Amino acid sequence: MSKITNVLLTAVVAMGVAACSSTPAKVEEKVAECVFPGSSQAAPLWVCDAPVEGMTVGAVGSAAKSEAGIAFMKQMAATEARVQLAQNMKVQVQNMIKQYAETTGAGSKETVDRVNTSVTKQITDQTLQGTKIFRSIQGPDGTMYVLVGLDEAAAQKLTETAVKTSMNNDQAAWQQFKAQKGQDELAAEIAKQKVGAGQ
Repeated sequence: MSKITNVLLTAVVAMGVAACSSTPAKVEEKVAECVFPGSSQAAPLWVCDAPVEGMTVGAVGSAAKSEAGIAFMKQMAATEARVQLAQNMKVQVQNMIKQYAETTGAGSKETVDRVNTSVTKQITDQTLQGTKIFRSIQGPDGTMYVLVGLDEAAAQKLTETAVKTSMNNDQAAWQQFKAQKGQDELAAEIAKQKVGAGQ
């Protein structure tokens, strides 16, 4: 064999050995967008507070595995979700009132704050009564997860009712806030404000 052939053969063998000895490229594991807490198992996106079609506002509650059974766990998880939902609704309605006040020039900051306080006191009881369970699932460790929420019509009705009840309970604050508008008209206009625009 010629020298050139020997050199080429040696180079090819060396490249083959180098290729065999290199570590294989790592295969990247696909990470789930949402996982059950304390687990690596994929969960539906709503467990991680992703929006659900047909639901305007909602919250996720959970209940640990219990000997009392699935129905009891679902009830406990739904109760926890409703408490969180009431908090979400308070923020949403406060933003609606602030946005309404900004767009119409109604009330001073102090009046808006008094009205917000008055309305948010009305939200909890009504929110806890007007909700429905949209989804539920049991996690890998037996924990029950429940999504409770309100559709657009129920959320608007709840807002209007809370505003009207508040108007009756704190007439002085609302008198300063509403100026020329009637109760029903003002409550309906505030309830129509878009969520997020006031944030």
